[in-house]
Amino acid sequence: MTFNDTLQETYAALSANKTRSGLTMLGIVIGISSVIALVSIGQGATSSIQSSIESLGSNLLLISPGAARTQGFSASGGRGGAKTLTVADAETIASLEGVLGVAGEVSGRYQITAKGTNTNTTVNGVTASYPEIRNLAVAEGSFFSESQDASAAKVAVLGPTTMADLFGEEALAADVIGSAIRIKGMEFKVIGITAAKGGSGFQNQDDIIYIPQQPASRYLAGDKYLTTIDVQAASSDVMTGVQADITALLLERHRISDSSAADFSVLNQADILSSASSITATLTLLLGAIAGISLLVGGIGIMNMMLTTVTERTREIGLRKAIGARRSDISRQFLVEAMALTVIGGVVGIALGAAISWGVNQSGLISTSLSLTAVALAFCTSAIIGIVFGWYPARRAAGLNPIEALRYE
Repeated sequence: MTFNDTLQETYAALSANKTRSGLTMLGIVIGISSVIALVSIGQGATSSIQSSIESLGSNLLLISPGAARTQGFSASGGRGGAKTLTVADAETIASLEGVLGVAGEVSGRYQITAKGTNTNTTVNGVTASYPEIRNLAVAEGSFFSESQDASAAKVAVLGPTTMADLFGEEALAADVIGSAIRIKGMEFKVIGITAAKGGSGFQNQDDIIYIPQQPASRYLAGDKYLTTIDVQAASSDVMTGVQADITALLLERHRISDSSAADFSVLNQADILSSASSITATLTLLLGAIAGISLLVGGIGIMNMMLTTVTERTREIGLRKAIGARRSDISRQFLVEAMALTVIGGVVGIALGAAISWGVNQSGLISTSLSLTAVALAFCTSAIIGIVFGWYPARRAAGLNPIEALRYE
């Protein structure tokens, strides 16, 4: 029996009961499409979180007040009510070897009003070096200068989301420049609008107002303390060394002998990125494993169908053996039928999974990333399922006694 004869017999057998064949393949279709769709969503989430963290700055170290064990990470810098970091700390850190730039932040949430509208958002008091350290671009207007910071000028740079909240969705950045907003009852002049960066896993970086650090400390916070110190290392190779130097320096300045009692914490951007990647990779694996259960159910469905088919075709098997068909011919016939069901179901499932991934991405709810590796793995899995779950029915068919098979009613 040639391979071409086997294919023809397979087509005839599957076509004889199209409804049953289609329902059997449905389990594989659902399983494969689920795996591809969920893995693409997981990988898309991983890429989104990584890009959000990387957009915070390059080779970035974040120093925050308070013990590390009690604090969480915030993209805007605010890390609770502890007050232990000062401008003098930031200036001293700037002199360390391997430090490319330092920017202190005074951050808080306030009610903002403008032209009869209002919003509640984060106000970040920063230095003029902040945009370079935190990869912040100004789309319209300009960022404030060192002289404006030193003179405590009441100027502000708005994020695009904040601008839309205060001046309307249709407002143009060029028209907003020069407008006045009020923060804590004090009037600030808008001099710039930042370029959109998008929301991160920690905070929407477009929903922020930037003002000079001096007026933020004097008029808003009312003290000399910083909520965060941003440090840009010269390169990724020296980040660990710079982190250790900063820790040693601040322990000395704050007169703390036991590092476990430190009143500050230093976060390494690379460590944050590594932790986030590990978590999202685990999540992706979990999603794929959950979807993989449906593949197992689909495989059991194929085995069930093939066993039923063997029973229905018992006389046919006996007749073929009586006229000279070998055990291998019968086994191959049923194995190819099982593989045909899974391969066809796999192809349809891949197409459906890709369509679902594309649809989710187009909806804007979450970004997805379709992996060719996941597609290839899903297709190979479908073929393996055909072999594994088709082997027992094929073996059972091949083992039938031809005389008893011919007598079967």
